Amino acid sequence: MAHEYQNLSVSEYELLFSNFLIDSWSFSKVSSFARNEKAFEMSYIYREPYKKSSSMVAGNAYHKALEDYFKAKKNGVELDIIKLQEIAFSYIDNIDVRDWKLQKTTPTIEQCILKTIKSTTSLIENFFKNIDVYDLKKIVHVEIYIDEFLTINGVDIPLPCHMIVDLVAETNDGKTVIIDHKSKAKFSDEKELAFSIGKQAITYYHGVQEKLKINIDEVWFLENKISKNRDGSPQINAFKVEMTKDNVKLYDALLYEPLQRMMYATSDPDYVYLINESDNFTDKALLYEFWSKTQISEVEDFNIPEHKKEIISNRLKKIRDSSLASINPKIIKKFRENASEFIQYNLSNKDMTNSEKIEHILRTLGIVVKVEHIISGFSNDTFLLNMSAGTKISQIYKYKLDIANALNVPSVRINKDLKIYKSLSYVAIEAEKKREDILLFDAKYLQGEKIPIGLDNYRNLIYWDLENQSTPHLLIGGATGSGKSVSLISTIEYAKLAGIDEIIILDPKYEFLNYNSKSINVFNEIEDIEKVMKRLVEVMNEMVKNGFKKRIMIVFDEFADALAQSKKGKDLDVKEMVQVGVYKQSASEKLMGVLPSPKMNLQTTETLKSLEENLRILLQKGRSVGFRIVSATQRASTKIITGDAKVNFPVQICFKVPKAIDSRVMLDEEGAESLIGKGDGLINSPEYSGLVRFQGFFKN
Repeated sequence: MAHEYQNLSVSEYELLFSNFLIDSWSFSKVSSFARNEKAFEMSYIYREPYKKSSSMVAGNAYHKALEDYFKAKKNGVELDIIKLQEIAFSYIDNIDVRDWKLQKTTPTIEQCILKTIKSTTSLIENFFKNIDVYDLKKIVHVEIYIDEFLTINGVDIPLPCHMIVDLVAETNDGKTVIIDHKSKAKFSDEKELAFSIGKQAITYYHGVQEKLKINIDEVWFLENKISKNRDGSPQINAFKVEMTKDNVKLYDALLYEPLQRMMYATSDPDYVYLINESDNFTDKALLYEFWSKTQISEVEDFNIPEHKKEIISNRLKKIRDSSLASINPKIIKKFRENASEFIQYNLSNKDMTNSEKIEHILRTLGIVVKVEHIISGFSNDTFLLNMSAGTKISQIYKYKLDIANALNVPSVRINKDLKIYKSLSYVAIEAEKKREDILLFDAKYLQGEKIPIGLDNYRNLIYWDLENQSTPHLLIGGATGSGKSVSLISTIEYAKLAGIDEIIILDPKYEFLNYNSKSINVFNEIEDIEKVMKRLVEVMNEMVKNGFKKRIMIVFDEFADALAQSKKGKDLDVKEMVQVGVYKQSASEKLMGVLPSPKMNLQTTETLKSLEENLRILLQKGRSVGFRIVSATQRASTKIITGDAKVNFPVQICFKVPKAIDSRVMLDEEGAESLIGKGDGLINSPEYSGLVRFQGFFKN
């Protein structure tokens, strides 16, 4: 029978959703509401982020590894334990530093990561040792995203159910089963599971049947226990729920009661969500801090989607008007401060300046510092730290993730060298901030042939000096959206203003077509780029021979891709038909005076230089006669950017890159992975001492 809400019009859906504080339901929402209404309100209505413990991240990393394992297996490929560990570790590496939950046993981010890696390794090892528990004949579906209207206990639920089902498979005994992977510190009590797990099973059962239109015989919950069993028993315990007709009716009824109460509460904007004082799974200090926040805050202070802001704003106004009428807001604010004091290791809720947070978090780690100066840059602030006497400066570098967590930013960059400021040396910590202004391209920054690159955090001009023989060529790297292309544009524009004689743009990705003019030539096809580079080498050799100089700038965008597409090996051979002798004449031909016919053969007459070799020649010899080369790439590959290549590019600029290894390839040290994009860059140049962080110019 068709679901009552399945085929509504767009306007009818909008009207329906406007009556609820949430857009969907799930088993986790129902479970959260039944256990602790205030925790449900915080997570699912106001969408306040929960920190992730090391055990939670380990479980998610384990899930990700198993997802890839079963997807590969479905396609006939077996992934080994090393590959699964790589997948899991990559997931852990990508956890935002602000998402980690620090606890007594893991008071630093570093310890969180180490514990997570250890737990994840155990989970994956357990999986391979106990893989027989799966007993599967065929993988049907992996990681199914379900967004369906469901009927529970005979009632059409007016919001769609959202869920992700780990696995649907056929067993060797002919059953179709849903499988849910769980990671556990200890196995659940089977007697308790018998009563509680049916509600989750029935949610999966209805979702999969509605989505895939197939019959499900059983739902399996496979618990993987992290710690080793002393008795040598299996580390994976399977709890199987049979989906018989009677069980379906029973679990429907069990699920419907809390689901109905949750739907009622979320359709009433005035409903009061209570704190369950007996809930040991939720941080009560966090709940009370959240409660006090709702008493005095505006809707903009919460992470609420635009289409829910009006209904929740009205709810907040009623709460605020009611509380402030009877309680002095100073009392509520003081209560909130007291509650936040009990939230372990979470400085983002504390009423402290960023300087105080840095000093506090380092003091808890045994490092005494004083923030002496704060320098405000375009995209980041620099905190200059005075280290206490006797403190090893090297200690501070390993805690940069903990500092980032305290400041509630994804990462911080700590300069490898000390910063000299007002004749004193400091440790410099750079942390991103909300950008307040844009550094616009302006001709006033140009000084002779010193091409402006940007301004550093201290508002000093960063430039590339074309007249300096020690800085002839420039290498630029950065991921998509990092500001690399915009930097190239501003460099070209400043070069035009500086009166560069000729500008040639090699553009295999067709991003600079609008520059084709009398003074600027743009080449896109790889064949044309190869010809141009060959011609430029010939021109350079003539200039060297005749002692002639001319300012020629070559901008080579995405040169790594061009080098990969260019001719190599035998493709560089030039073949022509060459006479290798004559054919033997007959006696009659000789008598008649007929000339002998030439014998021809296709032979290599010349081997052209490769695009890479021509580029290297220009880099090495062209500087003396005025050639200046800017090469840019997204691919920070050691195959392309070798040590020898970087010798020819004494000035290196790197905008944001995905990983620390990319930064090391470009700059020989980490740091560019901590940048925030949109022109936030690092420059390594003989003009400056060490890496310098800067904001690049913006020009459309």
